[in-house]
Amino acid sequence: MTPKKGFMGHGKPVFGETAKDFNGTLKKLVSYLSNYYAAIVAVIIFTIGSTLFNIIGPKVLGKATTEIFNGLISKVNGGSGIDFDAILKILLILLALYAASMLFGYIQGFIMTGISQKMAFRLRKELSEKINRLPMNYYDTKTYGEILSRITNDVDTLGMSLNQTMTQLISSIATLIGVLVMMLSISPLMTLIAILILPISAGLIGFVVKHSQKYFMRQQEYLGHVNGQVEEAFGGHNVIKLFNHEEAVLNDFTETNEILYQSAWKSQFLSGMMHPIMSFVGNLGYVAVAVVGGYLNIKKVIEVGDIQSFIQYVRQFTQPVAQIAQISNMLQSTMAAAERVFEFLEETEEEQTAKNHATLVDSKSQTLRNVTPDDLIGTVTFNHVKFGYQPNKIIINDFSASVKQGQKIAIVGPTGAGKTTMVKLLMRFYDTTAGQILIDGYNIRDFDRSELRQAFGMVLQDTWLFKGTIMENIRYGRLDATDEEVIEAAKAAHAHHFIQTLPGGYQMELNEEASNVSQGQKQLLTIARAILADNKILILDEATSSVDTRTEVQIQKAMDNLMMGRTSFIIAHRLSTIRNADLILVLKDGDIIEQGNHDALMKQHGFYANLYNSQFEETA
Repeated sequence: MTPKKGFMGHGKPVFGETAKDFNGTLKKLVSYLSNYYAAIVAVIIFTIGSTLFNIIGPKVLGKATTEIFNGLISKVNGGSGIDFDAILKILLILLALYAASMLFGYIQGFIMTGISQKMAFRLRKELSEKINRLPMNYYDTKTYGEILSRITNDVDTLGMSLNQTMTQLISSIATLIGVLVMMLSISPLMTLIAILILPISAGLIGFVVKHSQKYFMRQQEYLGHVNGQVEEAFGGHNVIKLFNHEEAVLNDFTETNEILYQSAWKSQFLSGMMHPIMSFVGNLGYVAVAVVGGYLNIKKVIEVGDIQSFIQYVRQFTQPVAQIAQISNMLQSTMAAAERVFEFLEETEEEQTAKNHATLVDSKSQTLRNVTPDDLIGTVTFNHVKFGYQPNKIIINDFSASVKQGQKIAIVGPTGAGKTTMVKLLMRFYDTTAGQILIDGYNIRDFDRSELRQAFGMVLQDTWLFKGTIMENIRYGRLDATDEEVIEAAKAAHAHHFIQTLPGGYQMELNEEASNVSQGQKQLLTIARAILADNKILILDEATSSVDTRTEVQIQKAMDNLMMGRTSFIIAHRLSTIRNADLILVLKDGDIIEQGNHDALMKQHGFYANLYNSQFEETA
């Protein structure tokens, strides 16, 4: 996948990326920062204090220079010479100023780091909580990478940039104002000369930026192209070699790489010119200041030390101007990251709680109370269900079925028939467009989503195990289960024997991808987890399609134990595995076109019979 323009390698922001709504995002960010109002005021005070102490330093140092100069002149003229006591006092004052500046800078840095990290912590927490409240259709339109980028790259960029930009901005403005005041206090004429240098520098830098910007943009564009070509070439290396397209791929890469090279060296060369240009203009300013300062000293308007102080101030005066320009770029990057974070936090959420909760009369107190998952036995009714992922694209037109407690219901049909969609509707990952789904006569909309899902257990084709022991992975089905209950569940899932053969048994640590157990063993562990959870209704996305025949038989036995006494919905891919189902629902284009048990459907010689026979013909 080609990286998006504006980002390069490892999620590092490239300056120049801008927010679509800068002002709106800034207001939201300020609103978030208002929780740290006192700390931010402290940062402002300590930053200004640190800057002012640093600014006063050159003028005090100039006094020492004046004392040395006057002492030397006095010595030449037969006087007392240099007053070292006075110089010592000046240097001690200077040391105290710089020490205070350092202390204030340390304190503001400590407070600001705390603010930025607390802000990042809060945003990550809110983003993580938001993930669980978003509707499933949001994830249908976004990749995992995009969502992950909001929580990692964007929050990191926001935290780091906020830490740097706020203190640098305050410091730069304070420095600019403070230095200007100090320069004016020394000589308004010399200050005017120093200020006249700025438009010259700005004009030259603007000229360079104008010509280099197009090359930077081209460099970033073709960096993405090069990265994309490299990723595709490595990902499809075997296919490229198979069709002998190595030379064509290399030629395409060379052409793109040449464009990247040309734009990169031009952009880097032009941007590299900024420093020497600034140095040249700055040196011209120093010469002008030295000449005018010397003239004013001869006229007894200023002291020698004032010239030295002023030159230091001129150097300090140009720094905040460059910093503010850099901060404006960083601020754009900060706002772009903040905008993506706030966009995610403001996405429309699905309702988590029921408006009118299902109720029943308590048998003991004879009063109304809310229905809980423990009250359900597992009868399910689909009553004229209609659904579409998009309002104008209905994929389930009129679905009705009645399922009794403890029945095994197989849902079969070609790809895109709506098998998985029906299960998603049952668990309220999506809400029906029309019609109702009832559990024990209660509308599933009358349960809180999290509460409803406590009634369901799932075993999917794609197993999910986490880094931890086998005991912990099985216990994930019911966290308060004892070790004995975990082992009993493993025995029922036909997993106990293979677990005992592993090094460490139930205490063996699974790695991050659980690659130290086989695919079939993974399935048996997830079935053991589902048995332990003891849910009233099961969803089984047939888990035997990627294992060998012997393992398939073992998994099928485990699944039979799992389904015993529970209402089970089986999304069937291999029709041979659902011959003993109580009811088979045959879906095509979102509608039930046939239903009945295996024998009855085979006698109809309809769609199911053709589908079943075609699988055996393929096997043969």
